[in-house]
Amino acid sequence: MQIIELIEATGAKVLAEVDKDLDVKISTDTRTIQKGDFYLPLKGASFDGEKFINQAFEKGAIGAFCTGDNGTLQVKDTLTAYLQLANYRRKKLNFTVVAITGSSGKTTTKELAASVLSEKFRTFKTPLNHNNEIGFCQTIFEAPDDTEILVLEMGMRGLGEIELLSKYAEPDITIISNVGTAHIGRLGSRENIAKAKCEIVKYQRGNIFIAHDDELIKKTVQFSGKKIFYSIKDVKILEKDTHYSKFEYYGNIYELNVGGDYNIENALSAINTGLALRMKVNEIQSGLKKYAPIEKRWEAVNAGGFEIINDSYNANPESMRAFIDTIFELYEKPVVILGDMGELGEDEIKYHSELGKYINSHKNLRQDAEILSIGKLSKYITDGVTNCPAKHFETIEQAVDYIKNKDTQVQLFLKASRSMKFERIIEELK
Repeated sequence: MQIIELIEATGAKVLAEVDKDLDVKISTDTRTIQKGDFYLPLKGASFDGEKFINQAFEKGAIGAFCTGDNGTLQVKDTLTAYLQLANYRRKKLNFTVVAITGSSGKTTTKELAASVLSEKFRTFKTPLNHNNEIGFCQTIFEAPDDTEILVLEMGMRGLGEIELLSKYAEPDITIISNVGTAHIGRLGSRENIAKAKCEIVKYQRGNIFIAHDDELIKKTVQFSGKKIFYSIKDVKILEKDTHYSKFEYYGNIYELNVGGDYNIENALSAINTGLALRMKVNEIQSGLKKYAPIEKRWEAVNAGGFEIINDSYNANPESMRAFIDTIFELYEKPVVILGDMGELGEDEIKYHSELGKYINSHKNLRQDAEILSIGKLSKYITDGVTNCPAKHFETIEQAVDYIKNKDTQVQLFLKASRSMKFERIIEELK
């Protein structure tokens, strides 16, 4: 962007002489800043980027935003300035924005949608899980100039956060994968979670909203455009295996190189997005078939002679149940290793206990299954399991010592909130 654009987008006050026609790259990190970059310092609970303005100049920065008087362009708030710049670039390049949120499944939905849309359009997506305000801005600036479709993942921890992202993203198509109990400790109820998720349409400029067929979403969303609701009930499953699904949806057959009904359901939002953007069915079919799970999301790994399915990127009661459903239906001799679910509030013990009861009374519970739990809260899961072997461990090391003595013919399945760091199980077994 030219410096004149930085001024126009943010309404900044010019404090120092600068060539306004100069093209610059925005940098928010003095550790990676390059000569000729324009420094934008951000603030957080434990850091203040404005303390490094002089360091940015020493490294060759051509200018810097500031809230005081020690930079080039003065603004009231540097994060707001970053969002304004991202919005300016979004409007300038005018790509189609597909924005996705949900209590669970939003990253998988993002990956599926991007895989489908890439069959026809030059598509860029939110990297990894960079789904907050800063990640949104980084995604906008990393998107190539010739991007046609931008697929954005939007995360939130409280009310107002999705609305803020929507304001600066101005989505054309919005998707809500589901409304569950993730972050219920912060928001207090599913109704409040639905309200927070439905903020995604607040500044939508396009007229298509796609969501899981949930009465709570239908009741909460305030949107006058076209609403498309999808459900696994609309699907005829033709074939499914541990790493494959084949299904019929409204007369067309689709394939996925991944198992699990919840992955099929996430794929429905990608199918509907493709259809909304007038893609041909064969293009959508091809894009779905090319989808591959990302790290820690139904990721197949081999460690210590064991075959492992690692889905420990995140966990909440809904995704845990979907995980259990898939394992009990498709796998023999599974060793299911579950960890604590975070951010469930004052009812966290209840949610863990309910999961144990769900496992214990599951219609497909296998006698050759074994449930292991690791952590403080997950004890309440295995406490409720009596119809198959179940065992609790305080630490990952204790669990790994136990697993090492098992026959490697069994398969291991890992699921926990990210804070449990279940990747250490794989490292220890290796």
